[in-house]
Amino acid sequence: MKSALRLATACTLALLPRAAFAEEAAPAAADNAEGKAFDLGQIVVQAPATPDAAIGSSSVNHAAIEAFDRNTLDDAANLIPGVSASNSGGSRNERLLYVRGFDRFQVPLSIDGIRVYLPADNRLDYGRFLTQDIAEIQVAKGYASVLDGPGAMGGAVNLVTMKPTKALEAEARVSVDLDSDVDYAGYSAFALLGTRQDKWYAQASFARNFTDHWDLPDSFVPTASENGGERELSRNEDWRLNAKLGFTPNATDEYSISYTRQEGSKLAPLSTVDPVGTQKDWTWPWWNIDSIYFLSRTALGDSLTLKARAYRNGFDNLLSSFDDATETTQTKGKSFNSYYQDVAWGGSAQLDYTVSPADTLSFAAHFRRDQHVEYQESFAPVHFTEPPQHNEEDTWSVAAQNVLALSSELTFTAGASYDWRNLHKAEEYGTPPGAPTGAPSALFSYPIKDSDAWNGQGRLDYRPSGETHFYALISSRARFPTIFERFSSRFGGAVSSPDLQAERATNFEVGGDTQTGPFRLSGAAFYSRLNHTIVAFPEIFYPCTNSTTPPTAPGSCAGSPVTQSRNLGSGDYYGVEAAIDGDLGPTLTVGANYTWVHRDLKDPTNPDFEATGVPDSKGFIYADWHPLRGLRVLPNLELASDRWTANTAGTLYFRTGSYIQANMTVDYDLTDEISIGAGVKNAFDELYVLTDGFPEPGRRFFLTLSWKN
Repeated sequence: MKSALRLATACTLALLPRAAFAEEAAPAAADNAEGKAFDLGQIVVQAPATPDAAIGSSSVNHAAIEAFDRNTLDDAANLIPGVSASNSGGSRNERLLYVRGFDRFQVPLSIDGIRVYLPADNRLDYGRFLTQDIAEIQVAKGYASVLDGPGAMGGAVNLVTMKPTKALEAEARVSVDLDSDVDYAGYSAFALLGTRQDKWYAQASFARNFTDHWDLPDSFVPTASENGGERELSRNEDWRLNAKLGFTPNATDEYSISYTRQEGSKLAPLSTVDPVGTQKDWTWPWWNIDSIYFLSRTALGDSLTLKARAYRNGFDNLLSSFDDATETTQTKGKSFNSYYQDVAWGGSAQLDYTVSPADTLSFAAHFRRDQHVEYQESFAPVHFTEPPQHNEEDTWSVAAQNVLALSSELTFTAGASYDWRNLHKAEEYGTPPGAPTGAPSALFSYPIKDSDAWNGQGRLDYRPSGETHFYALISSRARFPTIFERFSSRFGGAVSSPDLQAERATNFEVGGDTQTGPFRLSGAAFYSRLNHTIVAFPEIFYPCTNSTTPPTAPGSCAGSPVTQSRNLGSGDYYGVEAAIDGDLGPTLTVGANYTWVHRDLKDPTNPDFEATGVPDSKGFIYADWHPLRGLRVLPNLELASDRWTANTAGTLYFRTGSYIQANMTVDYDLTDEISIGAGVKNAFDELYVLTDGFPEPGRRFFLTLSWKN
């Protein structure tokens, strides 16, 4: 009865006059779509144009990010249908995103079209990416254009930074977080200053998030590793600086150089269900990314346009393991400091040729060189630091695409690409393969193996009117495995797999959108077939041969179980999406979206395996109400069914994670430039768990102050 009352109350709140973006908000969203997004940094996303919508079927803009107080990438992108946020759990405790069931390895992340890639393991923590200074989050689902580069097996996510549109543009916002007891819990801040002149523009922005702690729901039952109330080890902080300078010599050409740096540090809460003695006490003193990049667009005549990108990215990361949860000493065998230092540079060029008003042919080429350096400092039985181990790899891609208007209503798009990767160096420190028993550790190189993959895609778009659009598509894309998947020993539990090949997904989709009276409706049905997915194949490692090759003399040494990455998995993902939004009057906008996805992923080595992290059903409902001039009320409701999770040992799979979360924001304009606001998240203090042993935050309040010129 209590749960039913909560649900009824939450639904009533969410269906109150919402804040999708009536009156003052609608122009802001429209302006953002028309000019504030840095168009040189956008990727190809085939989605209906909805300039007045805060949440599109494949994007979410700055106005929505601010209105719903979604200050990290995982939280903001979770508003989009087909996209689900989750938590990795375990000792890493990273925030995740899934796009129609595809994970962070299969859906590349970019900032202004420049890929953020960690060659060691690509374990991106989406909670480290701030969104206050982002104009738009683009999500290509299933069909990611081959022109945008390799790796988009299940889609792509792109953060588009802001670009000034006025002679003087300034903006600032600060938000103070309060926990369930209304105690200080952290803050977020954002500031931007820019100018747009006749032939040039400049802009700088700064964003920062600091979490002192967050509270567990009151219904949480204390355990040996967590006593409830303030979540232990939940502190983290991040900041990002973005600056750009652009030159626009004429109506067609644009040249821009940008610099982005983000720095972060975080603790990792412990599992609430695992024994204290088995837990890993890990923390990240720094998790830093920087990028400098040049973007351009040049008209080479009436029918030719050249787009170019060049960049240099850096990544520095320290993972520290401590003796215990106090995280003050490093004296035991489990304690270490693991250093990652990555540098990447590369670029791309795209040539668009307008063959005729009905036919456009595009060619693209991409190159990227990744250099990864890692080493570990150990403290027991003696203090020792490994020699640096180097990995170096080049990734190439060439692509072609043709967009042909078959009639005034029907357009056919076809694309293909060829990706290849050249591994130049793959070093490790340890016992070299083939070395005799007892051989000392040394720096050695794994076998050098290259790989390649073809990709192809096509789509039909039918527009019977300006208000209606239907489409059908197919896309077959591959993604190459990381260094970790090919070579990591996983703390002695695995052997290398240098011949590991690319995973592949073939995606099918039909969908459409239309305007019916005041409402915009969109929907899609999708199916993906996965092949050659990577699984951990069980092997036996023999120390006397230092390999999985049995000794020639039976019984000369006992083997121990390990795993090896192999392309033995396969599966099917399928589901539907639907969204609706519209104005019910001059002061009220409402909207909702829903996703249902089913994943059937097979691991032939584990009959009990289940794909974890994604709910079967997910929904979002909101209302944007302006009852009085300057007053805005924004109730919203987030819903998700349960999802598969696994215990830490990976031996038991079960369902968890269903929730109904009610949120509310109220903003008031003190002047035309200054606004104040207050809000609550998880208003009913719902206790829910997305991954075993890691409950999500309880009730949280926030106060905001914002200024725009």
